[in-house]
Amino acid sequence: MAMNEVNVLYCGICTMPPEYCDFSGTQEKCKEWLKDHHEEVYEKMYDVQAVTEGVEKITVEETGPVTTEGKSDRTFVKDKSAKLEAKLERENKKKMSSRVTIKRIERTKRKCVTTIYGLDVFEERALTDRPILTDVDMKKAAKMFANKFACGSSVAKNNQGQDEIVVQGDFSEELHDLILANWSHVPEDNIDIVEEKKKKVPTA
Repeated sequence: MAMNEVNVLYCGICTMPPEYCDFSGTQEKCKEWLKDHHEEVYEKMYDVQAVTEGVEKITVEETGPVTTEGKSDRTFVKDKSAKLEAKLERENKKKMSSRVTIKRIERTKRKCVTTIYGLDVFEERALTDRPILTDVDMKKAAKMFANKFACGSSVAKNNQGQDEIVVQGDFSEELHDLILANWSHVPEDNIDIVEEKKKKVPTA
């Protein structure tokens, strides 16, 4: 049985048959080479006229007018809403993993202060549980603590350069309950109470 000779065309860019150029990673250069050297094959594979006519016949149904970016208004709004929801979900996960630390720090045997760190991370929420653009106001919180316990209370920078509330006196448990009562969106499991005792100076 006689065998017929078959001439296989190979791309001058990726060295594969034109049918496989789409998998080469150099599709655009392959197309240019094929159009310049084998125009009839190019037109057969990439029938520009047919593709153009096919695109023109595509109709967008119930999506509204198309914007300059090629997307309908409804599609654009949908994409924007999805991005916003994803952003809010990321922020919510970040908040849920954040900690409010109430630390009792011993200054002397009879004096100590209580610091609150991380409270400003949590946003106040409306009754619909949707976040609004107001974080916990640290200065107002410090003033409320001062009035509640009749002591000094102010906002200061900690060693990391971040804001924390410093309350003069030992009010760890009371502050824990007060935070839950006034900022119910702060999960109780996210509040830690720790104690830092003054290091004893070794005697000679």
